[in-house]
Amino acid sequence: MADYSWLSKFPKMDRSTLLEIRKYLDGSFRDFSREYGDVIESFFDPLLDFLIWFEKLLVQSPWWAVLLSITALVYFTSRSWKLSLGVVVSFLLIGYFGMWEDTMRTLSIITVCTLLAIVLGVPIGILMSRSNRTQALVTPILDVMQTMPAFVYLIPVVMLLGIGKVPGVIAVVIYAIPPVIRLTNLGIRLVDKEVLEAATAYGANPMQRLMGVQLPLASPTIMAGINQTIMMALGMVVIASMIGVKGLGQPVLKSITNQYFTLGLFNGLAIVALAIIFDRASQAYAKRSQKHMQGGHHE
Repeated sequence: MADYSWLSKFPKMDRSTLLEIRKYLDGSFRDFSREYGDVIESFFDPLLDFLIWFEKLLVQSPWWAVLLSITALVYFTSRSWKLSLGVVVSFLLIGYFGMWEDTMRTLSIITVCTLLAIVLGVPIGILMSRSNRTQALVTPILDVMQTMPAFVYLIPVVMLLGIGKVPGVIAVVIYAIPPVIRLTNLGIRLVDKEVLEAATAYGANPMQRLMGVQLPLASPTIMAGINQTIMMALGMVVIASMIGVKGLGQPVLKSITNQYFTLGLFNGLAIVALAIIFDRASQAYAKRSQKHMQGGHHE
């Protein structure tokens, strides 16, 4: 039998002290949210306006125009008639089963979350690739972001901003951004040093090396990060619906609380359809760009 008596030698925090610390921290955050909540909320007003405009654009536009635009975009990225046909069939079924509006709302918020994750994540990944110190500082933060239960993100966000679209977007971005940061850093670090030396020899400055050599060569890895970010953002749809984000997540949440099996199943399948479309289109685009670069390199 193992002897754990040595554990008793460690000093234990008094229960009342622990309660005092928790009360102090909770009170401090509550006071902060009351004092600065309105200021922080007004800072995100442009994002809210854009979210409302984009959602209205997708929901109120004629269904055939939206379907044509999405299919054209998927074909442009993938050059695949099979995938384009799959998009048409999927969205027609979504419309037939009465999930069109919820799907458009989900599509709008996932698109905005992905764009925000790319705009914020790629520069952070570039900074990490430039400095080992930055990488050592950011990596533990990313570890916490990826392992912290998603529900925990909702607590401070809701306390600061209430419920609605913006808190949902912030929670989704925090949850989904780590892959694009990690894989941007990894992709740039894996670029062949000899290629960089050749670029330097031809007189390229650091910005030219980054834009003309490192990012193009790292693009397949970065695209893999973007792909994972999209998947994780879609995985947050149901959780985000708990704080008022409208879309496919709300019917799924309703089906859980009221035990409506088919409602949850159909809306879940619609989320799966979106995930597969995003996944296949982004993968196909990454493969095509890689082949194009390899072809140009061989020439």
